[in-house]
Order: sequence, then C-alpha cells, then structure tokens
Amino acid sequence: MTEAIHETVREHYAQSALEVLERGEAATCCDDACCTDGSVGPELYTALERDELPSAAVMASLGCGNPIAVADLHEGERVLDLGSGGGIDVLLSAKRVGPTGRAIGLDMTDEMLTLARRNAAEAGADNVEFLKGQIEAIPLPAESVDVVISNCVVNLAADKPSVLREIARVLRPGGRIGITDIVAEDHLTPEQRAERGSYVGCIAGALSFSEFEEGLKAVGLTGVSVTPTHPVADGMHSAIIRATKPEGTGAGLPAFAAAELPLSASGCGCGDGCC
Repeated sequence: MTEAIHETVREHYAQSALEVLERGEAATCCDDACCTDGSVGPELYTALERDELPSAAVMASLGCGNPIAVADLHEGERVLDLGSGGGIDVLLSAKRVGPTGRAIGLDMTDEMLTLARRNAAEAGADNVEFLKGQIEAIPLPAESVDVVISNCVVNLAADKPSVLREIARVLRPGGRIGITDIVAEDHLTPEQRAERGSYVGCIAGALSFSEFEEGLKAVGLTGVSVTPTHPVADGMHSAIIRATKPEGTGAGLPAFAAAELPLSASGCGCGDGCC
C-alpha cells in the first residue's frame, strides 16, 4: 500500500512539474474544489513574496498555506522544507536566513527537483540545496536543522508516524516546526474524510486536529498548536501547525506506533507538491 501511494503521488506531481517545465503553464493539483476556489496555490503568498521569485516557482506552488509567514526565520538558520516541489518555500526561506544560513528542499519527484533547481539557478540562490528522498526517511543527520517547514505535505505521507519521528530527529534541541496542512475536524472518521476529496487532493489523507497534536507530542515535541486558517471542504481546514523540540533533548525520542493513527490517515496524503 505504501508503494502504491508513493507512486500515485509521484506521478501526479511529476505531471504538474512537467506542465511548467515544458509549457510554462500553471499546474493544477487535482479536481477537488479546494484546488479551484483560492484555498490552495500561489494566491496564499503576498504579491511581494511572489515578486521575489521566478514565475515558474510561483506557478508550481500547490500548497494550502504559507509556512514562511509562520516560521519566523532568522539569519543564519538551517531550514528544511519537506516536499519542496518547485522550490517556492526554499527560495523564500533562503532570502530570510541569508548567506550564513541554508535552505534545504526534500522531494521524491525527479521532475519537481529539476524544476526547483532551475528556479534556484534563475534566482541566483547559492545557499540552497535540493535532496531526493521521502519525508518518512529524511536523508539528513540527527539534530542538523533549526526549522522544519512544509506546505500541505504531511497529507501525502504514506507513513505519518515515521514523518513525525523524522521531523523530531533532524531538529536541533530548541528547533521548531512551522507547517501548513489540511486538518480534519475530530468528529470526521477516516472514511468521511475520504468522501470529501482524493489523496492527491489533500483531503483523504488528513489527520484530525487531535491526531496531529497527539502525534507531535508523542515524538517529544512541546508547545504544540494546530490553528485553523480557512476551510477547504466540509469539516476540513487549512491549518498552521507549530511545535518546538525542547532544549536538552537528543535523538533518542519516544516511540510513536502507527497503530496510534487511523489506517487511512497513516496511508495517504498532499504537497507543494496541492500541496
């Protein structure tokens, strides 16, 4: 099931990247209503932010929020963007952390990586890098980044408990997350979430508010908050997720069993890559 989900997601966002690479047209994330009503995509960034970037990076933005607006980035920080897509959040992060900082993008889709690297070259960004890999197994050492961001990507994870463990592992003590994602109201069952939209449409794979909060706490993060920003479907919201890795903690973190999440939530998902 995990491999099938990965392949479905990869094919979908590879096509989105190719639309920009080959034809210079704006990508479309899905047939779900959230993709056409302004609740996802580049309009969630300010005009000034969009003007900072190559147009292809803006066109390829399919997220459900703007993590740069909540991550509170500082000069010299190392930032990791999970599911970096065409690179919009990596490039915006790179400007904010400056030449002494670094912005790293992680994506599993070759076509998105090609687009992101082209956008970085066009932007003249030399404090960025893009890595190929899956967010369930981040190819970075433990305690190597100050901030983890993502834009509607946890939805797409085939194994969400592993994603949360990996986020906690790569964060330095005192590090933080600034994530935007689709979150379901607690009363919705996994089956009801799936009725509201597809996996690649950012809906079927959504965790609930309490599942997200409990999952982050289970891997040792503190100061957890999940704050809705705007609705994307009946009982489904784009939300800002924040948490911090306590000072004095190391790579040894509490176990977080997949059984603690509903099966459908553990195996589906969205990325800046609707997402």
